[in-house]
Amino acid sequence: MRAVTYSKYAPDNSTLHLGEHPDAKVGPGQVLIEVKAAGVNPVDWKVLAGGLDAMMDAVFPAIPGWDVAGVVTAIGPDTPEFAVGDEVVAYARKEVVRDGTFAERVAVSAEAVASKPASLSWEQAGGLPLAGLTALKTLRHIGIEPSGAGKTVLIHAAAGGVGSLGVQIAVAAGARVIGTASERNHDYLRSLGAEPVTYGDGLADRVRELAPDGVDAVADFVGGVLDVTLAVLADGGQHASIADPGAAGNGGSWLWVRPNGPDLVRLGELIDAGKLTIEVAQTFSLDQVGDAFDASRSGTTRGKLVIVP
Repeated sequence: MRAVTYSKYAPDNSTLHLGEHPDAKVGPGQVLIEVKAAGVNPVDWKVLAGGLDAMMDAVFPAIPGWDVAGVVTAIGPDTPEFAVGDEVVAYARKEVVRDGTFAERVAVSAEAVASKPASLSWEQAGGLPLAGLTALKTLRHIGIEPSGAGKTVLIHAAAGGVGSLGVQIAVAAGARVIGTASERNHDYLRSLGAEPVTYGDGLADRVRELAPDGVDAVADFVGGVLDVTLAVLADGGQHASIADPGAAGNGGSWLWVRPNGPDLVRLGELIDAGKLTIEVAQTFSLDQVGDAFDASRSGTTRGKLVIVP
């Protein structure tokens, strides 16, 4: 099968190659997925640069990519949940970085897989798993999901791939949402149900103008904003970050998300109820993965970047 591989850790795209790779084996409790779309996440190029080397082993040549939407083409023993032909999505992170989703096919544990939301295109579905699960877990952790009625939450980087999903999940839960973004994305945030504020100098004052008594919760999806978080959080409020380990030492939490099929089902329920959608910023072919990584590194993308094999 065709796949994108990287041959060693590098701080750029210099070790990425598109070529033939052996087909994945399908073990017990696994499904083989024909990849229709695979979301790009910052962790994909951070892994390439060795950013997770202290946590995870990599076996070279390694295929990057942790998001997938596609069709089940084979199942391993003891996998009654799925059948050949099922349309599915998965957050396909594995213990060892080797067999990722930037390929024509990928084998994934059934526990990480859920049915594809019927209302999403393949490209939208490919951008859902990691970003959606991250947003859902963060908002649960800070007491906004499943019910945020009567609460105000500040979401840092609200127009990004994770943040835009977080805004929608929080709004669906009944929370008042204040979201940080550049001015060019303010109308977009309003369309999602958030009250936008411009990030940068004076952010804490701008948030306090909207919430004089402080906010009940803060979800940080960008990092580098802990001082603002602490300045606007009301007494007894909760905060969490996916990008700043320092949150854990200041009364909050630093979060990672696990592959989780049931939580993907929950996201699918919100999607098919019309409460959550995924904006696709740009799609790329397998031979354009380096361009996709460059776009992700820019930090200015609104919505999701997606690989379409």
